[in-house]
Amino acid sequence: MEEILDRLLQAPPYSLEKEEKRALYREALSRLTRRHYAACPEYRKILDALGFDAQADYEPEEQPMLPVRLFKEYELLSVPRGEIVKTMTSSGTSGQKVSRIFLDKVNVKNQTRVLTEIISSYIGRKRLPLLILDTRLALRDRSMFSARGAGIVGFSTFGRDTAYALNENMELDLPAVREFLQKHEGESILLFGYTYMIWQYVVCALREAGVSLSIGEGRLFHIGGWKKLKDQAVDSRRYNEAVREVLGNVAVYNYYGMAEQLGSVFVECEHGHMHCSNYSDVIIRRPADFSTSGAGERGLIELISLLPTSYPGHVLLTEDEGEILGEDDCPCGRKGKYFKIHGRIRGAEIRGCSDTYERH
Repeated sequence: MEEILDRLLQAPPYSLEKEEKRALYREALSRLTRRHYAACPEYRKILDALGFDAQADYEPEEQPMLPVRLFKEYELLSVPRGEIVKTMTSSGTSGQKVSRIFLDKVNVKNQTRVLTEIISSYIGRKRLPLLILDTRLALRDRSMFSARGAGIVGFSTFGRDTAYALNENMELDLPAVREFLQKHEGESILLFGYTYMIWQYVVCALREAGVSLSIGEGRLFHIGGWKKLKDQAVDSRRYNEAVREVLGNVAVYNYYGMAEQLGSVFVECEHGHMHCSNYSDVIIRRPADFSTSGAGERGLIELISLLPTSYPGHVLLTEDEGEILGEDDCPCGRKGKYFKIHGRIRGAEIRGCSDTYERH
């Protein structure tokens, strides 16, 4: 797998066209399936029960998919436990089980490499002054931290002179924010945070204070569930407008990802489309029989990533609903599938980092 990933990293992250990507994924996913079948007893039992021949090569749509909730119930590893250097946990509300994802050095390195390529294609290679729209308390446990803390750590690699917008009481620290912006006046600013938390603790707080920060040039990346915002009738258009109203000239990039496939993020382009990169793909499944949906047809989102080597997370069925909008023909010029997310399926657990934030 390393040679495949090394080859992909030599090209721009949105450059593979449909047929080339299909051929590569046919080989890579089959190799990953065989790897995890040989190394993870629980995964092997699942495939044996399904009557799946792990030694054969399959099309991406034919690869066995694991329900993402399975990682809440079992500890799935494909490397010796002594080689694990980091354990990720997913978000969950109080009382919910969380997924536990076990990463070795190779997996951590590859996640970092891929995330760097994807985000750099939007912001360039230069590290920018970074304002985290969160509290530094989210980084409390560095050896075993949630997707929220991991997101902050991941984005910190793109920034310098990092500042935090919220204090330990989850209140906007306006003097600290103003000091940071004054220090970097005239520079391009990178901002990062979680969707609902930005809305609640930054946008609404600035509105209530009657304050606009007037950033000259900023790029905000945000991730997290939209359920609470949809309950308030806030869609992406209204969200982006409100952000710019209180922060200034800020380009807003929503992105989609999960702890179970960290690094393989799907970033929204200027036309509001979520994009698959060279390192990941999306399939939409009909809920009735899990057959592959056609373009423009809503169904369950299946996420595919070439990164998971220390655990069997390369093909996952999520509890999110979406639809493929097209492939290789987005007006933004990026190759690959682009899609839309409609939200969580009814009855699924709430799991977004910002949806599940609790003050205590």
